[in-house]
Amino acid sequence: MFFNLPTLLTWARIVAIPLIIGVFYWEGMSVAQQNLIATVLFVVFALTDWADGYLARKLNQTSAFGAFLDPVADKFLVCASLLVLVHLDRANVFVALIIIGREIAISSLREWMAIIGATKSVAVHMIGKIKTSVQMAAIPFLLFNGQLFGVIDTHLWGTWLIWASAVLTIWSMVYYLQKALPEIRARSR
Repeated sequence: MFFNLPTLLTWARIVAIPLIIGVFYWEGMSVAQQNLIATVLFVVFALTDWADGYLARKLNQTSAFGAFLDPVADKFLVCASLLVLVHLDRANVFVALIIIGREIAISSLREWMAIIGATKSVAVHMIGKIKTSVQMAAIPFLLFNGQLFGVIDTHLWGTWLIWASAVLTIWSMVYYLQKALPEIRARSR
């Protein structure tokens, strides 16, 4: 279905992008206020990733369109947030290129594998889920960019996590390419 509760939650992640970006251009707020609002928005909308899948299964409202839109919304939210963080000089451009480049490469690989009827060889694996979880933890830390509870240096933790995410990104890309290699070899003969 194009519009049901789970799909609307997925759409919300896409709608969140200009809101998160817009916070940093909203005049009259301190940088700390902008950071807090952007962080809260990101966390709330990132949680819709879990909620939409849960509700789709619970309400029996899974759909091919929802299955397509869900990873697209995740990638848009992550990539847009990374670009904001690079612009704010809170994330390294090399990390952003690794993550965004992998998303493009693996999305293209999955599309091609779907065309040739070999989607199972590039089905989502635990390493991809771990990579996404680490990214979803790193980004709000970097958006907040301050001391959390007066003790946690979110910039430091976010930087470590985003680099760990880049390593996991490469690892997951290699994994998916290895899984697809037999099909690629068979099709290129």
